[in-house]
Amino acid sequence: METRELSVVAGSFVGFQLLFSVVSPRLSLVVTPDYKRLPPTKLTEWNSRLVSTVHALIVGLFCLYILWFDDDVNANPVWGDPNLVKLNVAITCGYLLYDLVLLACNWSTMGDSFFVCHHLAALYAYGYVLTRGVLPYFANFRLISELSTPFVNQRWFYEVLKYPRSHRMVVLNGVAMAVVFFAVRIAVMPSYWASVFVTFGTPEFERLGLGAQVAWITSCIALDVLNTIWMYKIARGCYKVLTGRGGRKVKDDSDGSFTADKKHANNHTD
Repeated sequence: METRELSVVAGSFVGFQLLFSVVSPRLSLVVTPDYKRLPPTKLTEWNSRLVSTVHALIVGLFCLYILWFDDDVNANPVWGDPNLVKLNVAITCGYLLYDLVLLACNWSTMGDSFFVCHHLAALYAYGYVLTRGVLPYFANFRLISELSTPFVNQRWFYEVLKYPRSHRMVVLNGVAMAVVFFAVRIAVMPSYWASVFVTFGTPEFERLGLGAQVAWITSCIALDVLNTIWMYKIARGCYKVLTGRGGRKVKDDSDGSFTADKKHANNHTD
């Protein structure tokens, strides 16, 4: 890994930590006065989700820019010029490390084994992108999934502020969350895997070596399994609300309905 990428990883780790501990509390008090009335555990998760939303917007929009305008990456998805992608991936790796530390420090209230597996699988795969500059197109494609994160976090914000599930804003956000989550994480699977299969047996694929090949394929399978599980929970909850079976009572989702998980649904990085 080059010095630039290490600096970006470290800088983003520190930046997200400052956003969590300094910026989020002050900004949240201005935007939502009810923030100060939340219990300590909810305050921690609130700040964590705000950081998650900021990261998702930065990385997700950067991904779209690369997808639309970086001709070198799109022309050679395995060995194209990885500079912009490595920068984006380094930001994400810094975020993932920050979030793993946060989860470890607050495991009793925020810990979730799904997300630990998600983070480790992503770091394992992105490590090859940062150290060898390989698979830039595919790494960038996976990060587009972050565009669903703000809707997932907004769902939680509404719930902790005790908005009824039948509230218009809650319903609209929930539908948007289900649609966007499906679009950027599920609907893209066929085209993504088609692009993967096309590379099999090519000289570019062989140059990767067994280690990078295994990291690439296994991490993608693991992440897509997790995305499918979360999509099922979101779709089930969305169906309940739209058909009037979700009720008006606000409570923590014991079954994960209408959210990506029941605790720490940051909907982190693919």
